[in-house]
Amino acid sequence: MMQLITASENLPFTVALTVMFGIALLEGITSVFGAGISAVLDTLLPDTNLDMEVDSSEMRTPNVLTRLLGWLRVGQVPILMLLVIFLTAFGLIGLGIQSLSQLILGNYAPGWLASIPAAAFALPTVRFCGGLLERFMPKDETEAVSEDSFVGRVAIVTLGTAEKDSPAQAKLKDRFGQSHYIMVEPESNEEKFVQGENVLLIQKVGSVFQAIKNTNEALTDKPLKEE
Repeated sequence: MMQLITASENLPFTVALTVMFGIALLEGITSVFGAGISAVLDTLLPDTNLDMEVDSSEMRTPNVLTRLLGWLRVGQVPILMLLVIFLTAFGLIGLGIQSLSQLILGNYAPGWLASIPAAAFALPTVRFCGGLLERFMPKDETEAVSEDSFVGRVAIVTLGTAEKDSPAQAKLKDRFGQSHYIMVEPESNEEKFVQGENVLLIQKVGSVFQAIKNTNEALTDKPLKEE
């Protein structure tokens, strides 16, 4: 075991595990003084809201970095937890790969080469473990959403007919699966939305959301069935 840890080919993995222990120790120390480093790291990252962003008639999808961070559950779980998971998974998987290489080939693979599959397997581990952590995190922290985040989401008209300056009730689900009831109206005078119709929210004006008909199935959230 000592030879596995101290081998120069395994330096990336032993460093990752050492950094992981260092972060855990530092977080514990700073938390005692009420200033954990996790909050600082969260503020340095871009917004990872994966909802479609709508600006009038133009729709933009999040960039690759934002999509990757969202896939890794950044913004849903504290970044420090995800970093610790990645370092732990990368280190342990890397050492496992090197142990297997030593057993089969009789020697360790170059550190840079073993790091590639180690990182490839560590990323899905971060997503999986992050999902488990999210389930156990306090709901009042993880499921607090702003109505502004509803822009770009799909809602279904549940009561009445919505016309310009005559909004109707609609229902949507946020990214945590919670249902919300809002008032919607068409963006233009020529449109109207009937009960059961899917609409795409494009902006909030006061307490009412303006919307357009959702004609793109790719933008449809999971079906919203009446309870």
